[in-house]
Amino acid sequence: MVMETLQIRLSKGLRDRIDAFVKTGIYANRSDVVRDAVRRLVWNQEVGTVPFKGSGVKLVRQARDKLSKEPVDLNELNKL
Repeated sequence: MVMETLQIRLSKGLRDRIDAFVKTGIYANRSDVVRDAVRRLVWNQEVGTVPFKGSGVKLVRQARDKLSKEPVDLNELNKL
């Protein structure tokens, strides 16, 4: 899968929280944190909330699979 690079600006507080997720081993790197956050946002908007229990990886894979098979209205996503 080819991914595009985005440059974003975050407050020091958000950056520190992201780094804490990486440091504790929940995520491998900052990009993984941001990708997961965006997936959860899209999932929440398109399908419903993702609970914070059970296998988060499994839920994200299911969301990714579902979203890859269904058309996504980019105009709606851009309004977020």
